[in-house]
Amino acid sequence: MRASYLFTSESVSEGHPDKVCDRISDEIVDLFYREGPKAGIDPWQIRAACETLATTNKVVIAGETRGPSSVTNDQIESVVREAIKDIGYEQEGFHWEKADIEILLHPQSADIAQGVDAKQPSNQEEGAGDQGIMFGYATNETPDLMPAPIFYAHKILRLISEARHSGREKVLGPDSKSQVTVQYENGKPVSVREIVVSHQHLVEDLTSNQIRDIVEPYVREALPKEWINGKTIWHINPTGKFYIGGPDGDSGLTGRKIIVDTYGGAAPHGGGAFSGKDPTKVDRSAAYAARYVAKNIVAAGLADRCTLQLAYAIGVARPLSIYIDTHGTGKVPEDQLEQAAAKAMDLTPRGIRTHLDLNRPIYARTAAYGHFGRTPDNEGGFSWEKIDLVEPLKRAV
Repeated sequence: MRASYLFTSESVSEGHPDKVCDRISDEIVDLFYREGPKAGIDPWQIRAACETLATTNKVVIAGETRGPSSVTNDQIESVVREAIKDIGYEQEGFHWEKADIEILLHPQSADIAQGVDAKQPSNQEEGAGDQGIMFGYATNETPDLMPAPIFYAHKILRLISEARHSGREKVLGPDSKSQVTVQYENGKPVSVREIVVSHQHLVEDLTSNQIRDIVEPYVREALPKEWINGKTIWHINPTGKFYIGGPDGDSGLTGRKIIVDTYGGAAPHGGGAFSGKDPTKVDRSAAYAARYVAKNIVAAGLADRCTLQLAYAIGVARPLSIYIDTHGTGKVPEDQLEQAAAKAMDLTPRGIRTHLDLNRPIYARTAAYGHFGRTPDNEGGFSWEKIDLVEPLKRAV
């Protein structure tokens, strides 16, 4: 690991076109998990894989589902419009009430279902929903055990979003992006070299300097005070104008911000996105499990940094491999940690869904500001951020 270097990560707000699509896709997953139990459907049997495209006053939703017949297209459309309204789009080019919504959902493939559904009612084993590799990562450089650049890029936009939703910043629109370049010395983050914030504004003739006057206090609140100094370079709306935003300014797609969703490029990422997928899809659930185990390894003091890889085959329950790299910071050998991880948690799809209690409507809240480094909530959201695996890991080691 290099001792001194610059590293940059970006975040995007809930109003970014791609994040609008992530939110819509996850709202549909949540809808099925809310309505399924009401209709007597076992949550273990619910399936959803929803992809969304958004452009000027148009939303297209496609994918495969299995669940209650009570979930109609009218109900899905209502949920989609409410999501767009909550994000804040009431603009001529993208309006929650006026946008045309096309729904192209159909039943899940029987060929896929036979590999995923439990083989025997007696043992309830179920296979992974697809093949693939998933990564988890944790580092002790921030309190939430996340890399500093992505942690603070998210925090900047969350603070501005809260101010916008509260009505304090009425001239700001829903669409925004941030980017933070952190200076590392001796492997530790010590300052911010570059700050980028591009924020949509609802008053057309605002200048970059005027937008900086609005957003700078939130940037300073988000970052450690001593990290901003005379060497810090600011780029606020560097194009000079950001009036046309959201899907009207650029089309959006589900799953196109996977590095924003994870570790900001500080760690590897598998090929699959998260949003719009129920937890039988290991793209999502196993990535959550990998973060959970990696975070607990670091929280247990077994390493300062940890990258964990899991691999699965469609229709096969057990992970094909578990790989751990502690980047020279481990207190015990990596092969012992790999064995400990397998002992401390059942990493089959059913084991993950049970341990993290994933058969719940908890996914829309993950659609913006990262799936990791968040605070677990009372409704079961972000359960993979808990550090309750510390003692089982220590015992297993």
